[in-house]
Amino acid sequence: MRRSLCAIVCALLLAPATPADAAPPAAAYVIRPGDTLTSISRRYDVRVTDLRKWNSLPRGEPLRVDGLLRLTAPEDPLPEWSTRVLTVTAAEANGDPAKECPVPAADLRKIWVRYLGFDGIAHDGYVIMHQSLAAGIQRAFGRLYRWRFPIMAMQPMVVEDKTVLTLGYECRFVAGTTRWSQHSYGLAIDINPRQNPMIRGDYLDPPNSRTWLAREHYWPGMMHEDGAVPAFTAEGFYWGGKWKTLLDYMHFSTNDR
Repeated sequence: MRRSLCAIVCALLLAPATPADAAPPAAAYVIRPGDTLTSISRRYDVRVTDLRKWNSLPRGEPLRVDGLLRLTAPEDPLPEWSTRVLTVTAAEANGDPAKECPVPAADLRKIWVRYLGFDGIAHDGYVIMHQSLAAGIQRAFGRLYRWRFPIMAMQPMVVEDKTVLTLGYECRFVAGTTRWSQHSYGLAIDINPRQNPMIRGDYLDPPNSRTWLAREHYWPGMMHEDGAVPAFTAEGFYWGGKWKTLLDYMHFSTNDR
């Protein structure tokens, strides 16, 4: 029986962080600068037509850096991308009313999107964001799906380690302060935190992500300026990977904070 991408990719990326664990498996390939379908097909001795079929790539669609290409046939082709926007209840927004979060639930939206998982399969998940950003977030995730950029986990997926979740709104302070985070206003989103950590001096978040500070590599779920980052910057978001006093590779916000 053919081993699934989930069995290979997830086992590698959920294991303790070492360089070997971060490398892509033999069943998939992360697109790098300069790659073409022809060069990849020659490297792995597969036909270009099969690569297109296995990855649902329309003829003429250029490869996108950071995309995850299957090198084996899937059980089923990828379905069409889909999205929807729902209102948010007070319980979903704030959880504990005693927190007195700065944005009312009426100003937030639950944005469902279809995304490519690390298992090479389409999943449906959501992020909560400010209502003014709903359309832009939909377009950004639509690009990621078309570019085959993989998302490790999104709500409502249940995971033991919540630091792997791609998240938008979260009612919390900036770490170590009593200042509201931009996430508390629904104006920021973190993509694949494990693979795109934040580093300030010797402080690392998430703490188990040091392997992915080697940004010269192109490993599943990592975001690069010449790859997946423009999915969000094209919608007016700023990327924390270009900050000076710290580097926050997961973080996109509308006000560069």
